[in-house]
Formats: sequence, structure tokens, C-alpha cells
Amino acid sequence: MCYGQNVYENNRRAADYADRIFGGAKPSELPIERPTRLELIVNRRAAQAAGLVLPNSILLRADRVIG
Repeated sequence: MCYGQNVYENNRRAADYADRIFGGAKPSELPIERPTRLELIVNRRAAQAAGLVLPNSILLRADRVIG
């Protein structure tokens, strides 16, 4: 199970920062941004292999379920 930031969204935001810098903005003046989207990914096969039983409430809340 993994709960963290969306990698694709972070890459998109990094590209936006680069665009601003290449457009003439000073990096020191750009605001610090935090991730705007967090996601929960559950690997059901790995949990079963470890002998864990995941409640349906976790599976329903997950953004992505593997296996």
C-alpha cells in the first residue's frame, strides 16, 4: 500500500516552473508549491502473499488497486 503524491502531476508542475523560469521569472521569486493531489495505491496480490486481508473499505477508497 502506498499513499503519496501523484508523480505525473508533479512532473506537470515542474514543467510549468521551467516554463516560468525560461520566460524570465526569477527562481527565488517563484512560490513553493505542495502536492495538490495525493493518491492511495493498493497492491492486493502482495498483501495476499504476505498473508494480509485488506478490508473492503480500504479497497474502495484506493485510487488504484493492483491485482
